[in-house]
Amino acid sequence: MDRYWFLTNTIYGNRLPGDARGFVGRVTDRRPDDPESSTRVMHNLPGTPCDTDLPGLEEASRFQMKGPPIRFDTQHAEAVLDQFLETASFRGWTILAVSIMADHFHLVVGVEGDPEPGKILGDFKSWGTRKLSAMFGVPLSKTWWTERGSKRKLPDEAAIAAAVNYVLYEQPNPLITWSPETGRQHGIPPKASVEA
Repeated sequence: MDRYWFLTNTIYGNRLPGDARGFVGRVTDRRPDDPESSTRVMHNLPGTPCDTDLPGLEEASRFQMKGPPIRFDTQHAEAVLDQFLETASFRGWTILAVSIMADHFHLVVGVEGDPEPGKILGDFKSWGTRKLSAMFGVPLSKTWWTERGSKRKLPDEAAIAAAVNYVLYEQPNPLITWSPETGRQHGIPPKASVEA
């Protein structure tokens, strides 16, 4: 594989921009030396803090929702995992780790060439949508996912190993995890650290 990505996306209505637990989304950043300047930024670099606790932003985000928040159960997680694996196989991508929680998912995936990460995440989400809607019906919001998601390039073996460990062993209450080594696991698999 030529490039590895750590992809994260929330399930619709969860971890809205402004969430006190932390979120990755575009926010306005002002320079301390020039209070009049502002730029839209996304704080999603590995090892750096994400944005947290912006109640006004969270309230505005909630007001724009087109349906209630969606929470996955084990059946949703099983269906999405099956579709992620099928999508990766069809595209010739290699999934190294998946973790699906009630409110978000993580994927570590390797790809040939250098396709746009938004296209990679979009393929997983669009095929996941087809599977979920066929099995459970179309949600009131008309979508299962939040709009963008986080796409982090993994530049080297150490970063890949750290992302795999994070996805498999550091998630709170995963419904399901998967890797080529552990296979399908409900909950957190036994710790077997991945080496770089």
